[in-house]
Amino acid sequence: MRTADTGTGTGPGFDDSPAESDEVTTSAPAPSRRMLVLATVAGFVLGSGVLGLLWGLSGVHAGALEDAVAACQALDRVGELPDTSRDAQPSLTPSLTSERLHRMMAARELSSAAAQVDPNYQALADHIDGVSRMVLSLHFNDLSGQRHLVQAQEICARI
Repeated sequence: MRTADTGTGTGPGFDDSPAESDEVTTSAPAPSRRMLVLATVAGFVLGSGVLGLLWGLSGVHAGALEDAVAACQALDRVGELPDTSRDAQPSLTPSLTSERLHRMMAARELSSAAAQVDPNYQALADHIDGVSRMVLSLHFNDLSGQRHLVQAQEICARI
């Protein structure tokens, strides 16, 4: 009895000649798609990042500038603030209407919003905050508050 050794390819009916076999297959190595997929993913990530950066930068500073301009306009619409810092004994502390107080608070909030988005407007926000503290406390003789008012008006003139 003869047994065929399947592991070595020897045995009865096994022919070593490829020309006589029924099917000859030549397998070329499959091209690796790993580099193609990697390049595609990297391109997508890079493109998305650049697009997101451009989109983010296009609207951020424009909004900050608009907020700063609106803050300056609101401060201007507050009107002339009394300066009692030169009076040794101010007779009466002038009062402000509620509309003027609301405009002062609007100027403060808008300048703060501009400074949060763009740090270049931090000085404007600080000076308008100083003015608003003086106005809300009705201490128009506050030298610091008057200095903040002058500085805020100078910054607004440059915007």
